[in-house]
Amino acid sequence: MFSMGLTFKLEPGNYPKYKKAHDELWPEMAEAMSVNEVNMVIYYYEDRLFLYMTAPTRDHFERSHRGEVADRWAEYMATMMVTDDEGESVVEELEEAFAFGEFKAPE
Repeated sequence: MFSMGLTFKLEPGNYPKYKKAHDELWPEMAEAMSVNEVNMVIYYYEDRLFLYMTAPTRDHFERSHRGEVADRWAEYMATMMVTDDEGESVVEELEEAFAFGEFKAPE
């Protein structure tokens, strides 16, 4: 199993819009994640978001976020998030500090 934690920051005041977008997740995005067996949860605290996801492999996750629909979704999310000079959402992959049980990688 592949897992990943990401963090990103919303522009102030955008949480209601961000929450609504995810409550009404586009069916095409939901289908891409389902087909690729992606499980995801996003937590919110003071305009900071923390995403945790699992998938069978990194490739499964990456496949679920490729293509025209995924590109449109990323552009839409960038309207709510802190972005870099190119207008891309600033997303930081977190280093795994501890894993136990089914999340622990085989030795």
